[in-house]
Amino acid sequence: MATATSTARAALPMLLETVTVRRVERLSPSFVRLELGAPALADLGVDGPLLDQRFKLVLPDGDGPLPSFEAADSGWYAAWQALPQAERGHMRTYTIRDIVGEGEDTRLVVDVVLHDEGPDGEHPLGPGARWASRARVGDRAVVLAPRRGVAYGGIEFAPAPGARVLLVGDETAVPAVAGILAGLDADAEGHAFVEVPCAADVQDLPRPAGVELTWLPRDGAPRGVALQREVLACLESPVVPIGQVEVDEVDPDLWETPTYSSSGEVVAEDGGGGAGRRDGASRSERAAADRQTVYAWIAGESKVVTGLRRVMVRDLGMDRRQVAFMGYWREGVAMRS
Repeated sequence: MATATSTARAALPMLLETVTVRRVERLSPSFVRLELGAPALADLGVDGPLLDQRFKLVLPDGDGPLPSFEAADSGWYAAWQALPQAERGHMRTYTIRDIVGEGEDTRLVVDVVLHDEGPDGEHPLGPGARWASRARVGDRAVVLAPRRGVAYGGIEFAPAPGARVLLVGDETAVPAVAGILAGLDADAEGHAFVEVPCAADVQDLPRPAGVELTWLPRDGAPRGVALQREVLACLESPVVPIGQVEVDEVDPDLWETPTYSSSGEVVAEDGGGGAGRRDGASRSERAAADRQTVYAWIAGESKVVTGLRRVMVRDLGMDRRQVAFMGYWREGVAMRS
C-alpha cells in the first residue's frame, strides 16, 4: 500500500525523488559519468527522444545533510527555498545523458564536467562538480526529472521539418549534443562543432551520416576562439573574427529560443526559414539564402554564446526563430542555487 507521502509525491507532475549513485566512471580528464538509481525512476522518461532534456539535481552543502522531500506537494519549491543554506544544499541543472535499465532498476545517466582547479586552487569547483568529483557508489542526491507521460519541458531543440542543423557547444553542452545527435532522423543533415578542454575529452558520438561532427580541443588555447571561427566559416560569414564581447553585453540569464526570450524580445508566432539556394545568385547571396535553411542550437559559456548570437542575428540577419542560444554557465560567476 502506498504511504501518504509517496502518494503525495506521485501526484506531482514530475519526479522529485532521492536517488543513490549506482555507478561511477571517469570518462576522461574533464568528464565523470554517474548512474543514479531509485525504484521511483521506473516512471522516468519522455514521450520521444531525449534530445537536450534537462533535469535538476539537489545536492548537499559540503558535508551537510541532503534535504528531504518526503512530504513534498505543490509548494515544495518555496518550502525548500525557505530552508537555511546548510540544510537546503544546492540545486544544479544537467542534461540526461541516457536512461538505462528498466522497471525499478531504471538508472539516470549524467555526465558532469570537471575542470582543473589549478595548483593553488584558484579555480575551485562549483557545488555540482565538487560533489561529482567525490561521488562514490551509495552516495545520495535528489533528482527533479520528467515523469513519463506528463508534460515537463526542458527540451529546447525544435527544428523546422527539413532544416539543416547546426549544433554548437562547449564541454558543458556535450551531453546535450550527444542526445540531439542520437535523436536526429536518419536523413538529417548539418554540422556539429564541439569545443572541449583537451584531446583526451573527445568522444565517439553516434550520429546520422549526413551530420558532420568536428571536435575542437582547446589544449590551453583561449576559450571559444576556435569554436567561433569554425562556426562562422561554416556559415560563410564575412564577419571574422568576432569582436570583443563586453561584460555588460552578456545577459546573466542568457536564454534566447524561438519560444522564449530572457531579454524580453518579441517572440513571433510563425516559424522562420527562407527560400534556400537561388540559381544565378552571387556566392554571398547563395550563402545568405542557405543560412535561412539552418536551425542553430548553441549552448555553452555565456560570453562565447553572446558573441555568436551578435554576429548570427545582427550581422548575418538570421531570423531569431531559427536559433536557440543558451548560456549554460558564465565564466567567473557562480550559479545561483
